[in-house]
Amino acid sequence: MNVLLEFKSIITCPNCGFSKEEIMPINACQFFYECTNYGTILKPKLEDCCVFCSYGTEKCPPKQQIDR
Repeated sequence: MNVLLEFKSIITCPNCGFSKEEIMPINACQFFYECTNYGTILKPKLEDCCVFCSYGTEKCPPKQQIDR
């Protein structure tokens, strides 16, 4: 069975509310992300593996594969 994965996610900074569409790494979780508005360094919430799982509109590709 083919699983269609999303590779773009809109990440929103929880500090300033700025949102930006980003391309996610295909085979890895991204632990740090720098907000391009204020330069805040985001880290994932404790229960998440990466910043996209915490602050993005789509989960990271590795997590998408597990969930589907």
